[in-house]
Amino acid sequence: MNNRNYQKELDEVIKRQTGEQKVPTLLLHCCCAPCSSYVLEYLTQYFKIIVFFYNPNIYPATEYQHRVDEIKRLVDEMPAKHRVEVVEGVFDTERYYSCVKGHEKDKEGGERCTLCFNLRLEEAAKVAKERGCDYFTTTLTISPLKDAHRLNAIGEQLAAQYGVPFLPSDFKKKGGYLRSIELSKIYDLYRQNYCGCVFSQRAQTD
Repeated sequence: MNNRNYQKELDEVIKRQTGEQKVPTLLLHCCCAPCSSYVLEYLTQYFKIIVFFYNPNIYPATEYQHRVDEIKRLVDEMPAKHRVEVVEGVFDTERYYSCVKGHEKDKEGGERCTLCFNLRLEEAAKVAKERGCDYFTTTLTISPLKDAHRLNAIGEQLAAQYGVPFLPSDFKKKGGYLRSIELSKIYDLYRQNYCGCVFSQRAQTD
């Protein structure tokens, strides 16, 4: 059983940064605007942020574009203490389907999701290294349906591989998920009813 308190670990990282002259740069992998809203409100106080939208799992293409447009709008409209930049990754759906091949019938939250998390976070780690970021992390831990321990474990493995520290997180803590719902209403954000992939979409109708 995992007993780590990722929110406490994040608080400790932020505390160490307080008082330093240099504002650290964080590459933040984002899955959608609603999940990003609270995370941006919270972390832009302490980091310069590169919002990295890399989600080749999203289906269909119109859904993907809607989510991209919403995250760009949110960044434009939401006030931030430090700079926020949006970088869109390649919408390479073939790479996603190749990654999860053989796991099409897995239940939501199973091995297919682990493979998907790893795919997206590895691309985030690569871009964080290319851009000389101080940290990388993901908004995915804000969802009550996502396993924060699994996501942090993947992030830490990739951090060791690519040499960029993974910022620990469990953004649903401290009322984060509830705040994201409030912010979604304030900014009138589009809230999808499925994670993103065709398999999660089908699960909603089965």
